[in-house]
Amino acid sequence: MGIIDGKYDVTVEINSVQQLTLRLFDIETQKEFMITLVYAKCDHFDRIELWDSLYYLAQDMTIPWLVGGDFNVIWDEEEKFGGLPVPLNEVDDFRHCMTTCNLSDLGFKGSIYTWWNGRAEEDCIFERLDRVFANFEAQQLWPGMEVTHLPKIVRENWEADLYANPFILFNHKLKKLKKALSTWSRATFGDIFQKIASLEEVVRVHEAQFEINPAKQNRERLQKVQAELIKYLALEEKFWKQKARMQWFNDGDRNAKLFHAHVNGRRKRLQLKRIQNTAGVWIEDKEEMANEAVQFFQK
Repeated sequence: MGIIDGKYDVTVEINSVQQLTLRLFDIETQKEFMITLVYAKCDHFDRIELWDSLYYLAQDMTIPWLVGGDFNVIWDEEEKFGGLPVPLNEVDDFRHCMTTCNLSDLGFKGSIYTWWNGRAEEDCIFERLDRVFANFEAQQLWPGMEVTHLPKIVRENWEADLYANPFILFNHKLKKLKKALSTWSRATFGDIFQKIASLEEVVRVHEAQFEINPAKQNRERLQKVQAELIKYLALEEKFWKQKARMQWFNDGDRNAKLFHAHVNGRRKRLQLKRIQNTAGVWIEDKEEMANEAVQFFQK
């Protein structure tokens, strides 16, 4: 038993290879709670020992309890990109343990994936292996709890793996990072434009179904796909804003053809052929055009 910063009395309940469970007592609020920090084994059979220890803890758990860390297994197939499918018995064991222990996933903000194997193209694998669970008492005690997946991919790929001239090294880092971010983008968002086209069609179908039968279930389905479409439209706007570097971009406007033309037409606009002077006369001579531009802005 010990004291942290004069605020918490801490007792170690379990200290094993796959988990560390602490019982904490807040001296100020007189509240007691448990925290289990997990670092699960990669092997399925080794993880059974972890599940059994959590079952044991949950038997008489009546205080707030947080369980988080690297569980080394996904919750469902949507949490993995690339590689071989995860055996269903591994997923089922994980789900059964959390459900039986009355623990709920707190969700997350940020990218869905928390682990990457560091490879690219067909060998690339992304998974969500890290998460935080809480029992009902913990969610009541801390109703505003949030989990955020911080971006790690940049730091990993910015580390130098060779010795060279600083300029050559900088160029090498940029290329390495670009490749990693491209892979991450495809895994996380996929083809944004294809997704929007598909979702627009799905929304039209659900709108028609709701008009025929305005039942609660049809309304909820329509609202769900509409929300998904709005999310991808926002991503599309961000894409074009970054691509075109438009300072005048207004949130909410969406015109993919206009933005695409803006990106592809930069070079053409730099090759100015003619302008109209203040009298409404078109002039094409480069020197006259330059003088007219100067006079215009001087006024």
